[in-house]
Amino acid sequence: MTTLIALLLALWPGFQTPAAPVAPPTPEYTIQAIRFGILPKVKITTLMPLAKDPNETFDIGVMVWLIRGGGKTILFDTGYHRQTPGFDRWNTQDYIRPDEAVKLAGIQPDDITDIIVSHVHWDHMGGIGLFPKANIWIQKDEYNYYTGASWQPGGKRAADKEDAMELLKRNIEGKVRLIDGDDREIFPGIRAYTGARHTYASQYIRVEGHPTFVLASDNCYLYRNMEEKSPIATFDITDRAANVAALERMIKLAGDKDHVVPGHDLLQFKKFPTEGRIARIK
Repeated sequence: MTTLIALLLALWPGFQTPAAPVAPPTPEYTIQAIRFGILPKVKITTLMPLAKDPNETFDIGVMVWLIRGGGKTILFDTGYHRQTPGFDRWNTQDYIRPDEAVKLAGIQPDDITDIIVSHVHWDHMGGIGLFPKANIWIQKDEYNYYTGASWQPGGKRAADKEDAMELLKRNIEGKVRLIDGDDREIFPGIRAYTGARHTYASQYIRVEGHPTFVLASDNCYLYRNMEEKSPIATFDITDRAANVAALERMIKLAGDKDHVVPGHDLLQFKKFPTEGRIARIK
């Protein structure tokens, strides 16, 4: 009966079959790397545990990435601001607070709509409290482990206590969004990927566009990690092979290694147009 009605309607003069809904176009996002400090004379083995010369040292950047498009103003990672043991240990230089650094790009802290947390380490999640209106996107397994089992005997504590409390508080306020696994869309044209195993369930993101970029955060510290297929520091020493596989996957997802942005490499401020603390990735 339904088929007959459809046939009669099709033969009816002037009748037009409704057009299928058209999906909105993927936003063409802009991406900026914003450096808020420098860690001087870091040993290469901190970033490449299998490096041939363990005495090599160099300066690395600490930064966040600002992504805008589709009505969203997104931070990938948030940096840090408390005088934590890590802050003192790494002797941060040329430092300004991440919320002040973001202002240099013309963005007020309350303008940040969303924060994507790559992993819970103090230098990447320590600034979530500086952006109180933002929703926080984090891997479900990363959240569960570092607000739960990691604090039990035998757990591997990676989150700063105050940062974990702030994350829990934001979840209670309804401002945490848990991403359940690998290759998941967060926003149109922005997808999250897991498997690099820097922490229990660290993630990196792919920002589609012309061109497409992969923002690696600490899942790939340096361009050298990709070039030499050298693993980073991982959750467990047995995860090193998984990390190398993830490095190769990032390159495929981005199209080439020049479109993968590492987490601490100051070279990104030479590869891309830079003014002061800000590099325009795209």
